[in-house]
Amino acid sequence: MSYMNLRSVCRCITAAPIFLLSILTCNIVAAEDTLSVAMPMSTDSTAVTPVEEVTKVAADSAYAKEHFALAATIYKALIAQNGESAEVYFNLGNSYYRQDSIAQAILYYERALLLDPADADIRLNLDMARAKTVDKVVPQSELFFVTAWRSLVLSQSVHSWMLCGWIAFALLLLLLGAWLFVPRVGLQKVAFAGAVAALCVCIVANLAAFNQRRQMLQRDGAIILSPSAVVKSTPSATGTDLFILHEGTHVDITDDSMRDWVEIRMVDGKAGWLERSTIEVI
Repeated sequence: MSYMNLRSVCRCITAAPIFLLSILTCNIVAAEDTLSVAMPMSTDSTAVTPVEEVTKVAADSAYAKEHFALAATIYKALIAQNGESAEVYFNLGNSYYRQDSIAQAILYYERALLLDPADADIRLNLDMARAKTVDKVVPQSELFFVTAWRSLVLSQSVHSWMLCGWIAFALLLLLLGAWLFVPRVGLQKVAFAGAVAALCVCIVANLAAFNQRRQMLQRDGAIILSPSAVVKSTPSATGTDLFILHEGTHVDITDDSMRDWVEIRMVDGKAGWLERSTIEVI
């Protein structure tokens, strides 16, 4: 098939992938609007007591005056009033950290990181809090490209990936138009190469945004809040004790179908059953 015939055929079939990419991107945008509804709010046992002024300024002022318990109360009230925010979760984690409530600090740092995985300050404070926990869990080794992909996905927030996808998509349309309709062959080749690159960026950005959105909606990570928790071989108090975990440890929930028990897995491969009351979902 000649080059000109190839361009003629591409004029006919270009609309299909462009339409599919636009649908995928629009679905991610639409789903993003549901995150505030789909994301579970805090269910910890610490009640949010009434305060006279529920504003971030009041919370920051209380924190600056080292009234950390009051600051935490106001930050919680802000979340209940306005919805989830990485910044408020981060400040809430700091408030608990200054009270030496390490497990609660880790919980809110993790929630902040889930909303803004590219924030270096959140990661730093989370690492500092984890360093104070009892359990030192060594992750299992994994294939290098799995680690590389995870690092790439977490290098930007879902909003940044969506913006990157839209820019790449718009550039793709412009370059395809140039390739199909510009008469000079040299410019056509440049436009074609650019269109391929833009398509790759668009696909990667959409997949990364989709991956992050799925993590936000699934919420299968949890933090142990009890001083210690015994992992059982079966979802029963009479089950065999497998090992003990301590407050602040991160676990992944693999079975959430039972009322009082959840099946968990550690990053080092250990698995078992925990009482639901000992953990809180991130």
